[in-house]
Amino acid sequence: MPVPFEALLPFAIIASFYAVTATGLNVTRYYSNDKKPTRYGLDTWEKQMMERDRRLTGSLRGQSDFPIAPSAFATNSIWYLEKQRNH
Repeated sequence: MPVPFEALLPFAIIASFYAVTATGLNVTRYYSNDKKPTRYGLDTWEKQMMERDRRLTGSLRGQSDFPIAPSAFATNSIWYLEKQRNH
């Protein structure tokens, strides 16, 4: 049984909206990652290094080759003052 051509127009509109949404999300993620591909499957070490990079450069994906850390790096430590207690 053939498909009526009237059904192709709504199908094309719906498919184009999905394509535009997916492209928009992809572009948004790309620009929020400093124009680098998204990282997948991060382990604890990589997350710690990303946090260190964020504290050093202000960006999760930014890296610095300057051998001396900025002065603000000394006071924005991620260590907590007390351990959390489970009561």
